Amino acid sequence: MALSLTVSLVGFLLAAAVIGVCGVLITARAEYLARVTGLGQAVMGAVFIGATTSLSGLVTSGTAAIQGHASLAVSNSLGGIAAQTVFLAVADMVYRRANLEHAAASEANLQQVALLIALLAIPLFAMATPQLQIGWMHPASIVLVIAYIGGVKLVSRAHKHPMWRPRITRQTPPEGEEGHRGERAVAVDWLVFAALAAAVAASGWVIAMSGIALSAHLGIQESVVGGVFTAVSTSLPELVIAVAAVRRGALALAVGDVIGGNAFDVLFLSVSDSLYREGSLYASLGTDELLWIAVTILMSGTLMMGLLRREKFGFGNIGFESTLVLGLYAITLATLFLR
Repeated sequence: MALSLTVSLVGFLLAAAVIGVCGVLITARAEYLARVTGLGQAVMGAVFIGATTSLSGLVTSGTAAIQGHASLAVSNSLGGIAAQTVFLAVADMVYRRANLEHAAASEANLQQVALLIALLAIPLFAMATPQLQIGWMHPASIVLVIAYIGGVKLVSRAHKHPMWRPRITRQTPPEGEEGHRGERAVAVDWLVFAALAAAVAASGWVIAMSGIALSAHLGIQESVVGGVFTAVSTSLPELVIAVAAVRRGALALAVGDVIGGNAFDVLFLSVSDSLYREGSLYASLGTDELLWIAVTILMSGTLMMGLLRREKFGFGNIGFESTLVLGLYAITLATLFLR
């Protein structure tokens, strides 16, 4: 039975609120676990927080794919990447000491952006070759998973054994020292972390069901519902964590969470393709999805240039990359809503 408009809207808002609250609770534990495990803020943000806070979006895309809504599944993934990159610009506004990309530059974060750009190129290949299939799936979906795992290993090595380091300035805060709590206390932190992750994933299912119903009731295209409404809602943890981490001084954690979450979000396409039973998922996509891929690649390249240039101060006390990312997102929304 289809959900009513009121139930859909209330469920959508409540699930978004749960995702936001869980994002706040995850931040403090993640910063501590980054120290005691020796993973570092960038890797902890990329692998554990980025993947955990993306669970709601993964469930959203997977649920949409199972029900045959290919455009919603893909737009939710790609729109989430764009929204999360914008959230990094918002965090840049919150950090007043300097441009966030200047203060949080590291080899690990740069490798994460490079990985993200490489992953985004794979769906483009799949859309250009929809006739290639293994069963009902495109082989690109398998390549995505392999590429992600290999890329994460490289990012981890970059933190443990960096080949170069960014020049330290007064605006580059050091990461905290390792803590000294007992193993039992650390285990409790991991359990709480897992419970919060489960709450985020469950909220993602509610977001998906509500988003599908809202699309039908309001007559809005699924590419817009997925790319804007469900994508922003399921990406709320990245916004909350990025801002909270910046306020705590965990700058590498903030940047790593967003970029790592973006890389993990590309895997939504692999999951969606495996659950979409009407053929290759990529064969069902159109110009809206191409637009999302193009803008996410452009945003990621802009972010990488910002991490390399390391501008200390810019317009509005944010870097040129944050200004460009905000402008690109505004142009993309205007293109989707006005055409």
